[in-house]
Amino acid sequence: MKIGLVSDSHDNLVNINKAVDIFNKKGVDFVLHAGDFVAPFSLLSFSNLKCDWRGVFGNCDGEKKGLVKKSKDRITAGQLSIDLGDRKIIVIHDLDEYNKEKAAVVVFGHTHKAEINRVGGGAVCKSG
Repeated sequence: MKIGLVSDSHDNLVNINKAVDIFNKKGVDFVLHAGDFVAPFSLLSFSNLKCDWRGVFGNCDGEKKGLVKKSKDRITAGQLSIDLGDRKIIVIHDLDEYNKEKAAVVVFGHTHKAEINRVGGGAVCKSG
């Protein structure tokens, strides 16, 4: 299963469109967004994905009700725990909010830096 990771898109439609295009060209099966969409209008580009997606709120997401409505309930507050393929994945915006639930992969954003750390048998991924 191919999983696309994105975070901190901050209403940047040019980069959101680029990410969606890459995900579609690579045949990604599912996309995870680790927060900071900012405003509901930025979600229009995500409707062009050829796969489903889920996300969490970040600290810069202002219009939360609008984001939930526009995303058709794909965005949640706090930590998201999701099973994709045969792996449990945790998505959180700020790693300081991670509740240490066991998972194969933990995806987070907030720092605007891409990073992969292997911890035990799993990975902790920052999507920048």
